[in-house]
Amino acid sequence: MTSQPQSQAPVGQTQAPEPSPWNLPNALTVLRILLVPVFVWLVLRDGGDDTVTRWWAWGVFAIAIITDRIDGDLARAKGLVTTFGKVADPIADKALTGAGFITLSMIGEIPWWIAVVIIARELGITLMRFWVIRHGVMPASRGGKVKTFLQALAIGLFVIPLSSLPVEWLWRGLAWAILLAALVVTIATAVDYVMKAMTLRSTSDRARMKQERKAARGR
Repeated sequence: MTSQPQSQAPVGQTQAPEPSPWNLPNALTVLRILLVPVFVWLVLRDGGDDTVTRWWAWGVFAIAIITDRIDGDLARAKGLVTTFGKVADPIADKALTGAGFITLSMIGEIPWWIAVVIIARELGITLMRFWVIRHGVMPASRGGKVKTFLQALAIGLFVIPLSSLPVEWLWRGLAWAILLAALVVTIATAVDYVMKAMTLRSTSDRARMKQERKAARGR
């Protein structure tokens, strides 16, 4: 679930207390985290050669992705956005996609360098967000949402035992096209986030220096 910051209460009014973390959206987020080791075990079973467990892995991954959409929509619609959800949700997302790319690399479905590039990007951007948070909030971009969608779609396609499908070459070609598109968007959005972070920090520094000069003149 991608939670949006709650607006501040108007001056003179008491801000509504945060909802209890014991709610359905957070339960779905926790479920997604718990599904990660199940997904990993299913993909890696028999070195990824078991067709039946690969289909089971696809089903688990599909359920996890669906919960990602449901928990966010439900939390915003019902006013159940919590601090726990804001922290746990991106952890669940990164754990799921990271596990997907790592396990697919381990069974030889995709090359390791693609997994390394994508995971390094995700970790790097997450750390950068914490680095610039004192200067302001970097909202999720449309490109980031496209990136997440393409990554999930690519993982889902490669988890499927493509050799068991009719016209395997067509499905495999589609999976590779989507994976490469996800890789391009992943890199492009990383560059975009870095540029935005630099601009945000520069703007914040200029505003701080302006306030300091104004305070110095008022002494």
